[in-house]
Amino acid sequence: MQKHIRSGIGNISRIAPGRKLYTEALNPYFGYFYTIKQSLLKQKTKYQQIELIDTDEFGKVMLLDEITQVAERKDYDYHETMVHPAMCSHPDPQHVLVIGGGDGGILREVLKYKCVRSAEIAELDDGVIEFSKKYLTSVHDGCFDDPRVSINIVDGRRFLKSCKGRFDVIIMDMTDPFGPSRMLYTREFYRSVKKAFRNENGIFVMHSESPVSRPQAFSCIQKTLRSVFTNVNPFYLYIHMYAVLWSVTISSEKINASLIKPSVIDRRLAKNNLSGLRVYNGATHISMQAEFPYISQILKDRSARVITDAKPDFPDDFIS
Repeated sequence: MQKHIRSGIGNISRIAPGRKLYTEALNPYFGYFYTIKQSLLKQKTKYQQIELIDTDEFGKVMLLDEITQVAERKDYDYHETMVHPAMCSHPDPQHVLVIGGGDGGILREVLKYKCVRSAEIAELDDGVIEFSKKYLTSVHDGCFDDPRVSINIVDGRRFLKSCKGRFDVIIMDMTDPFGPSRMLYTREFYRSVKKAFRNENGIFVMHSESPVSRPQAFSCIQKTLRSVFTNVNPFYLYIHMYAVLWSVTISSEKINASLIKPSVIDRRLAKNNLSGLRVYNGATHISMQAEFPYISQILKDRSARVITDAKPDFPDDFIS
């Protein structure tokens, strides 16, 4: 899984009796911190080390290899925005694939839709799923036991190649583009996503980096998506767990999310008995697509390039 690996460095240091300070870099020049009350559990999977910590700001937080992955408090910032704009933009999302997302937060939101007949998850590390089942109930809310769910322990890119014509919505909830995950950010991978749709209404959604902390990566992702999909719509919001303005992008061959009226969104939410969402409704569907002028300038950056299998590295990569 290794979801949301921030750009490079996570570090834990003691600051006072009963408290430790966790700091994480957003790029080589700035980052953020939060305090840790105690480490609750630590274990290793086949791929990585998992640690569950208790924090003052976020409650329980899961770390993978000492990098923040998911927090039980205010996870709605991310999970609602990754799911609901896509699900409400599609006229009838019956079959959904989640690539990554082993904590279950994305799956939890997907299964709120009565129209969903099947929800598959392609997760490389089954240890993350088992850990989350036991210790992050408030995040997954029992979603793994829903009869509509199929769990596939497999590399997401490999799995997608066997799924032509199967899905209405595909949600990629993976690490930032570093290491092996880089191959999930290439033009060739997005072409495989497109082939996995049931029809032209298919929608692909992914987190697409921060235009503040990694503007070049953000710009390259947008350019690469636009080389494959006709409609590419970034959504912008501040995510507390990341401490920075973030982006989530919806792509589709036929559906333009920016043209869907707030009244249509609210009607689709009501049809699925979806009330009480914290960040998403018809109004925010439109407002989150408004670009600051500086973001428009970033998207005009001619140095941004299409990311390919042959050249998967991003211009603002840095190694921890």
